[in-house]
Amino acid sequence: MFCTQCGASNADNATVCVQCGRNLQPAPLAARPAAMTSAVYVPNYLVFAILTTVLCCLPAGIPAIVYAAQVNGKLQAGDIAGAQAASKNAKMWCWIALGAGLAVGILYGLLIGAGVMSRMHR
Repeated sequence: MFCTQCGASNADNATVCVQCGRNLQPAPLAARPAAMTSAVYVPNYLVFAILTTVLCCLPAGIPAIVYAAQVNGKLQAGDIAGAQAASKNAKMWCWIALGAGLAVGILYGLLIGAGVMSRMHR
């Protein structure tokens, strides 16, 4: 049996590598990360985060992108709870950015409308 870490030849019944000390026995199913044992879908909202950052509100969109970018890495590491929390935070910041962008747009429209109306009465 060859060690997957250093490539040293070991006896077929060896439990650790004679050269580097790496465990040669396969990990039990319970010790494997959750990402390897089951497929869990957690949305990352990355597209929504990018769109709300560019089109709506840059300051609130940046945390949305940061949290959205963390989701897949946490899933690959087997941290499902962390991936779900990052997904939830990304979604929240996306909605905040969208709401802020809409609020600023509506306020801007009202101010423009008020300016036009004030020039009409002169």
